[in-house]
Amino acid sequence: MTAHLKQALGEETYNTIQNAKILVVGAGGIGCELLKNLVHSGFVNLHIIDLDTIDVSNLNRQFLFRSKHVTKSKAMIAKEVVNSFNPNAKIQAHYKNIKSSEFGISFFKEFSLVFNALDNIDARKHVNRLCLSTNVPLIESGTTGYLGQVSVIRKGETECYECTPKITSKVYPICTIRSTPDKIVHCIVWAKECYKLLFGKMEDSMLWEDPNGHETSTFMPLVTRSTSMDFDDIQVCEQYAWGVFRGLFEHEIKKKIEMNLYKTAEKTPNPLVLEDIVDIALLSERNRLYNSGQVAVPTVSGEQDPRDIWSLSMCVEYFQSCIVRMVHKEATRQHLGTFEFDKDDSLAMEFITAAANLRAAVFNIPRDSFFNCKGIAGNIVPAIATTNAIVAGLQVLEAFRILQGHEPISQACHYTYCNQMWDSRGVLLNPVKLSPPNTSCLACSQHVTDLAIDTERTTLRQFISRVLKGKLGMNEPTISIGASTIYEEGECAEASLSVHLDKVLSALPGSGIRHDTIVLIEDFSQDFQCQLHVSHCEFDEETAEHFIIGTCKKTCPPETVEIVPTASTDESPHKRRRL
Repeated sequence: MTAHLKQALGEETYNTIQNAKILVVGAGGIGCELLKNLVHSGFVNLHIIDLDTIDVSNLNRQFLFRSKHVTKSKAMIAKEVVNSFNPNAKIQAHYKNIKSSEFGISFFKEFSLVFNALDNIDARKHVNRLCLSTNVPLIESGTTGYLGQVSVIRKGETECYECTPKITSKVYPICTIRSTPDKIVHCIVWAKECYKLLFGKMEDSMLWEDPNGHETSTFMPLVTRSTSMDFDDIQVCEQYAWGVFRGLFEHEIKKKIEMNLYKTAEKTPNPLVLEDIVDIALLSERNRLYNSGQVAVPTVSGEQDPRDIWSLSMCVEYFQSCIVRMVHKEATRQHLGTFEFDKDDSLAMEFITAAANLRAAVFNIPRDSFFNCKGIAGNIVPAIATTNAIVAGLQVLEAFRILQGHEPISQACHYTYCNQMWDSRGVLLNPVKLSPPNTSCLACSQHVTDLAIDTERTTLRQFISRVLKGKLGMNEPTISIGASTIYEEGECAEASLSVHLDKVLSALPGSGIRHDTIVLIEDFSQDFQCQLHVSHCEFDEETAEHFIIGTCKKTCPPETVEIVPTASTDESPHKRRRL
């Protein structure tokens, strides 16, 4: 094989490949194909980073993995298998988060090339910024079903990952989600907010209500966990779960019916009475058997067919079981309040399916299967193994062009996309010229960006989580006004600044963040910096995002809520296709 590679690439390029140090971020669908291609193409010095573990659902397309590898680290197993292809390869695997501080600027400077095989926008932004900072070429990739693309990013030569807008997610009115759902998708969105309310950052859920407010719902006192609750006691866990059920599906619905809030609805909602659906004593006995290990906890990944539509009693059982497992197990209980929805987390998806179908039952909406609920919740387009293989091959071809070094990357490389069907010229793969950097890009062009936000009601904590981390993809933000630093994160962060987190923006030290304020935002872990020109804007309560970034408008945005994440598959494309 070595002789063939030298003949095809030339001895000089082959030697460059042998000496190149490569970073592969992601060992999933594309990552498996890419690693195989790299070791068979002469690359012998590789680092792999992936935080994920192997799931049964991965086995049909991530060919490096087998049934015996389920629950193990993707990065570690990928290293083990790929090393068998070429025992001389020096591969280091990292079962860690790419955003960990150890993978900073100094780490990225070690590499000749970085390959992205990621499945989420946040991590992609992070890698993009580190490659821009270190001037290391990044070969980006993505697939959605039969569609895919590969592009090359180089600071100052080509557009970066953040130069082009991402696909806009579908939105639905908040009032529909909270009060008048008529489709299963509305119920699934509500279930995801319910998951956030129970297990994530409660205040970030659209269902959350201030306990000190004038009118609180009947469910808020029941979903709020008290410090006096002894969740080591399985009975306490059960009572908490039943309280949550009654609050969400019975008491709150009855209250709204009594308030005549559904007088215009085609059908009056049906409150779910727990005792009419299941035998509570029988379920309690099952929980004790599960807890003692005498009986295995039922899961969809076990004998249950994910395409079956659960009965109402099954929905109740899964709903209760998921809550009990989350609050009773010490391993999960200590992280309550920090969980984020992950479509590949079977426990999270069991809860979403159960909660969505119970909500559907209340509003006379046909229930749906675990399989379909997962597809809607994650906006999944089925991953195709052959598309992953094609895209991974294109990535390696771009690597050859970069390492030959005869031309600037912007001239030597291409943005290549693959179509499901032949185009008018009879081709499936269409390479086009790489675009230059976008002069208004936050990541690769320095400039001032407009931000419209309610400075009188938005707290610093909300500003950080929703705008800086949620929208701008920052990892460890530092916020400064003039010569004063008002907040910072990272190893050397000033802990005393955290006292400002629950202050509204206008009440921050100095003059605060008010209308016409210029705020300096920095992230030293990404070598990222930008300035925000803040305009005060009052938003309606029903507005999904209480801010507009990029353009300061005087009018508020539509009363909508984002319900589907942009990332749509294991390896979602990062830009619009040029079709």
